[in-house]
Amino acid sequence: MPNSKIAGIGFYVPERKVSNFDLMEYMDTNDEWIQERTGIKERRYAVKHEETTATMAIEASKIAIERAGITAKDVDFIIFATLSPDYFFPGCGVLLQREMGMQGIGALDIRNQCSGFIYGLSIADQFIKSGMYKNILLVGAEYQSAGLDYTTRGRNVTVIFGDGAGAAIIQPTEEEGKGVLTTHLHADGTYAEQLAYINPGCHGGKWLGKKGFGYGPEEKFGGMFLTQHMMDNAMTYPNMNGPAVFKFAVTKFPEVIKEALNATGHTTEDLDMLIPHQANLRISQFVQKRLRLSDDQVYNNIHKYGNTTAASIPIALCEAVEEGKVKEGDLVCLAAFGSGFTWGSALIRW
Repeated sequence: MPNSKIAGIGFYVPERKVSNFDLMEYMDTNDEWIQERTGIKERRYAVKHEETTATMAIEASKIAIERAGITAKDVDFIIFATLSPDYFFPGCGVLLQREMGMQGIGALDIRNQCSGFIYGLSIADQFIKSGMYKNILLVGAEYQSAGLDYTTRGRNVTVIFGDGAGAAIIQPTEEEGKGVLTTHLHADGTYAEQLAYINPGCHGGKWLGKKGFGYGPEEKFGGMFLTQHMMDNAMTYPNMNGPAVFKFAVTKFPEVIKEALNATGHTTEDLDMLIPHQANLRISQFVQKRLRLSDDQVYNNIHKYGNTTAASIPIALCEAVEEGKVKEGDLVCLAAFGSGFTWGSALIRW
């Protein structure tokens, strides 16, 4: 049975840079405050009405396909991870498929937020090992700037996120000990509301411990459509319990990294590069210290792009490869933690 490998990888970020100083025009914050808490100096924002999650994914996919030495016609399956799709439905997978001339192949959209690329890689790994597909296009892409609260009320969330896309071609390999060695996926929905974008939705207040808000016929018929009440109370923006997320992240990150290493008989000393989801530089530094990893063993680029959610791992991995920090034969661990809560890891022999 073959292993799966990343045969080509690419990324795309919008040209527009938004610094911490730019955000100061809209909210009560400052560069020192943001950097101290997140490590972020700037992020990229897509061009409104010109760029979308799918269009950014297309640009990243073109690079990955070229580097894999194939054409778009050779791709036989798409896995698309995002929390910010172009449409509520259908998903971005079919939009990418349409624009790249891949009609007829399957397109799977997954919603695992920050862990989306890891979940997608695990799925692709199983398809490759089973022999079902030979060239899987795995994408993580986000257009988050369009849905943030640019007021002081929303600053704790807004300063963190940015836009971008990363893509990889997953292929089989017969080289022993090469490629994806192991993947591990976890979730705990107990904490779903600690990091969530709840409205507009169809929960009817159920999960929030309420019988309903009573704001029109949508309540009478059981739905929860967009209301003025929701907008006035910032219920249409992402919300995060920062301390709770940090607490769980710094626990689950090391656990799932060690799980991957233990499954393959490796230790942290064997690890050439850890590429964590770029959630918060303080989280990455805490994990690095707990695992006793050197600066050369951990790659971070959150200071340039912010948290690009499902796109952050492929963007960081691609940059690490381009900079020569991930080389053939290196043992690389990818790890993520985020909304859900969901978390996961993948160990790869590059």
